[in-house]
Amino acid sequence: MGVTIHLPAVLAGRAGGSRTVTSTGTTVAEALERTAQEHPDLVQVIRGREGLSRFVNLYVDDVDVRGTGGLATPLAPGAEIVVVPAVAGG
Repeated sequence: MGVTIHLPAVLAGRAGGSRTVTSTGTTVAEALERTAQEHPDLVQVIRGREGLSRFVNLYVDDVDVRGTGGLATPLAPGAEIVVVPAVAGG
């Protein structure tokens, strides 16, 4: 069973217009690496130079990966990754 990556509308254009991408992998990093084979521009926005980009938040099954190992966060079969643009302001 694969991993489902849910995208915000602002990133759908980088995935051929789709708001959902299916991938495989046992960690977030592996799933993104496999996704990059088909959608390199999408993954470039999600990953920063040294890990997760500070401009997006990733949730695996409703848990923020920044607190569970970042890109090394393990994925169970059927896991769902939700990409949320970071919001800042004042």
